[in-house]
Amino acid sequence: MTMTNFEDLEIWKLARYLTGQIYQLTRNGNFAKDYSLCNQIQRASVSVMSNIAEGYERGGNQEFIQYLAIAKGSCGEVRCQLYIALDQKYIDKTDADTLLDQHRKLSIMIYKFMEHLKGSGFKGAKYKAPKPDPELVEFEALLQSYLKK
Repeated sequence: MTMTNFEDLEIWKLARYLTGQIYQLTRNGNFAKDYSLCNQIQRASVSVMSNIAEGYERGGNQEFIQYLAIAKGSCGEVRCQLYIALDQKYIDKTDADTLLDQHRKLSIMIYKFMEHLKGSGFKGAKYKAPKPDPELVEFEALLQSYLKK
């Protein structure tokens, strides 16, 4: 399957779903009242999906890998904050375990995708050779015939 948009990426789809789960979780009870933690975990979650999207849109594999590394780091940040929420009893163990497992899975998926990109000979869309300009091709042919005289 050819990817034409970041929305086609499974890692972005999962990051989007998990961001929705984090927002839903942070609307409730004492978690919603802890504005600092609530804001930080939401921002970290948004960072995961945003960095996947931004890296893809950059058009080059090296930049994409760099942005994926940032997304992976933010995924770890969300997990850390989930532990804080669990320790403060803002969330129960079942919810925490589910979200921790899903974020671990996403982190592994991001890592494997980064490794795939590193091993790929394709440098990215922005490095594709431009289509030759017909006028330039004609000019170069004329120039070569002139130089042969």
